[in-house]
Amino acid sequence: MKSDSVVIIPTYNEKENISNIIHALLNLEHQFDILVIDDNSPDGTAAIVEALIEEIPERLHIVKRAGKLGLGTAYIAGFKWALEHDYEYIIEMDADFSHRPEDLVPLYNACAKDGADLSVGSRYISGVNVVNWPMGRVLMSYYASAYVRIVTGMPVRDTTAGFVCYNRRVLKAIDLDGVEFKGYAFQIEMKFTAYKLGFKIKEVPIIFVNRVLGTSKMNTSIFGEAFFGVIKLKMRSIFGRFNRMDR
Repeated sequence: MKSDSVVIIPTYNEKENISNIIHALLNLEHQFDILVIDDNSPDGTAAIVEALIEEIPERLHIVKRAGKLGLGTAYIAGFKWALEHDYEYIIEMDADFSHRPEDLVPLYNACAKDGADLSVGSRYISGVNVVNWPMGRVLMSYYASAYVRIVTGMPVRDTTAGFVCYNRRVLKAIDLDGVEFKGYAFQIEMKFTAYKLGFKIKEVPIIFVNRVLGTSKMNTSIFGEAFFGVIKLKMRSIFGRFNRMDR
């Protein structure tokens, strides 16, 4: 039976994690379907997923792309696929267990039961809930979110979070082809656009755990895009309009 919700997992060289994260999601109390967006991982991540699809074709799906095209474009491809397949709730999640599978259900419930249009798995809504990050990275992330909040006026404490549940009406209202940023700033742009369009955002406390297996995809250019991208988003909100696509 098809679920009302799908978890989108972008992958690039995640062979150490992908099978474990898929099985962890399949064992949750709520039935989530899973969509992997793989950017032609040279380590064979896609082949692992395809072997699992033969066992559970009704729950697991994959979109294979030609190369490493950016996190934002991977999620946009996933959003479009999810809308075409009539899912009501669409969730972003990392493959590396930095987002704990057990936090998925509260994130889903915030939209499906509590009425939020968009729920954010927040590291900072109840203190600083980050495990095994170097202190410098914790401070950078925390103050990056504070910077975004101050510049944009968006009432979200974890503005850069990548663990997010969308009601389909949010994604239908956003011009997905017009989303500009591909890296770290993508997460900010999506939340800010939803906020400017009047959607209700709820933060759900989670514990974020640094990856144990595989290699982080973070780099300094991602932070640079976010820093200047926030200013660009604010200027757009002052001099432009955020138009809903569903009207």
